[in-house]
Formats: sequence, structure tokens, C-alpha cells
Amino acid sequence: MKRICVYCGSGPGRRKVYANAARHLGRSLAAHGIGLVYGGGSVGLMGAVADAVLAAGGEVIGVIPGALTDREAAHGGLTELRVVESMHQRKAAMAEMADGFIALPGGLGTLEELFEALTWAQLGMHRKPCGILNVAGYYDALIGFLDRAVSEEFVGPVHREALLVEEDPDLMLEALGAWQPPAVRRWMGPEDV
Repeated sequence: MKRICVYCGSGPGRRKVYANAARHLGRSLAAHGIGLVYGGGSVGLMGAVADAVLAAGGEVIGVIPGALTDREAAHGGLTELRVVESMHQRKAAMAEMADGFIALPGGLGTLEELFEALTWAQLGMHRKPCGILNVAGYYDALIGFLDRAVSEEFVGPVHREALLVEEDPDLMLEALGAWQPPAVRRWMGPEDV
């Protein structure tokens, strides 16, 4: 893997464990020679993961819509900062540059980006691994919801299993590296494997 796209909060969250995990992930990416692609901000978890990669000598590419450069405090010290016109362009550019996706804790934007990447994988638009770094159980309820969606037959088991879940950044990188895309003929129904 050359680059991983990380989705995460532009705020730090209530607990310090979130920023610590973001920094740990950043150091792990750099130690494995994997570049970071992310939303381009200098604050919150976005800034923490980017700063950690940079401090460890890694590559960081940020992608940010022009309208958010002030609100998300565009990071001025990145390897590369791409300013685009819209959120749609941001997500497409990040997905194109990345070989996989990781969600750290975050809010609505983080969830929207993660689920778009998962949906694209489900539809066969890419064959890249997607993972959740479940820091301090942050995503427990979401994981439970996805399991419920499987039991209610709105999500196929193969698509639920495609979402990797780890608590440790190093284990997440190992899981992403070992991941094999499922052989899926249809996105839903009895022939979904």
C-alpha cells in the first residue's frame, strides 16, 4: 500500500485517547512507508494524524474545498495541499489517491465519507479495504447497527465482513495489507457470494 485515506474529526473529541490514537496511527503509517491522504485540516484529529506523519518523515497529501480552508484551518505544512471546489471533488480525489480507507473517531462528515467508500466497494466501484479504528469503543454502537442490518437482510454478510474493525493502529495496517476483496457477483441477494 502506497497511501491510506484517513477520515476523522476536525475536532479533538471529548477524550484525549482519540488524539493519542490519531498520532499513533500517523506514526505507524510513516513507519510502514505509507503516505496519508486526508481532508487537509490542521485542527482536531485531522491535524493530529497529519502532524504525526510529518514529524516521522512521512508523506501527507491534504485535499480541502476552498470554502473550508478557513473553517477547517487548512494545514500549511503538508507535502501537498490540493484545494478543490466541492466536497464531491474532495472525496473523489482522496479515494483516487488512496489504496485503502481508515475511519478514526469523527462526526457526520467522517461517517458520510466512510459509508460512501463502503458503498463504492459494495457496488464494485473499487476494490480497496475499508476499516474502522474503534478507539475506546467509539464505534461499538455503529458496529452493532451494521450487524443488525445484516440480520434484517439489508446488508449482505460479505459486505459487513468487508469492513475491518481494529482497536490498534498497527493491527489495522496489518489487516488492511492482508485484506482480499470478496468475489461478489451481485451487491445484494442470495447470490451475494
